[in-house]
Amino acid sequence: FETLRAPGAMRMGLLKSLADAAPRQHTPKVAFVAPPASYAASSGKSVQATDIDLCVRALSMGKLHHAMMGTAAVAIGTAAAIPGTLVNLAAGGGTRPAVRFGHPSGTLRVGAEATQENGEWVVKKAVMSRSARVLMEGNVRIPPVSGL
Repeated sequence: FETLRAPGAMRMGLLKSLADAAPRQHTPKVAFVAPPASYAASSGKSVQATDIDLCVRALSMGKLHHAMMGTAAVAIGTAAAIPGTLVNLAAGGGTRPAVRFGHPSGTLRVGAEATQENGEWVVKKAVMSRSARVLMEGNVRIPPVSGL
């Protein structure tokens, strides 16, 4: 994958030479897209093909990511909004303001609005929400303030 990612980074102007690619593993991201298919998420939960528009797996720092990075999700949603891209075609083609995709730990819905202006695609907006997980629970003792 590095033989694809590194030259791609150079063509995008992210690197000055291929030697700069190894320490800069975070950009660009590489993702694989496929039409929807049923699968079991890492939690064991069943994801049905009828509940998603496409399947996505992404690499981050040279390894398959355990879920989906926000930056990659927005890029996938944006590519799905542009008719004729590989992501758009894998999701069924046509005009789509949002895409639901399956990834290793579940599903994600991402929206985007892109219009063609003077022969160029321009992204007007991208929308994504994430569910938060509990990071901490506990109690805090606040002593009474004297004089109140």
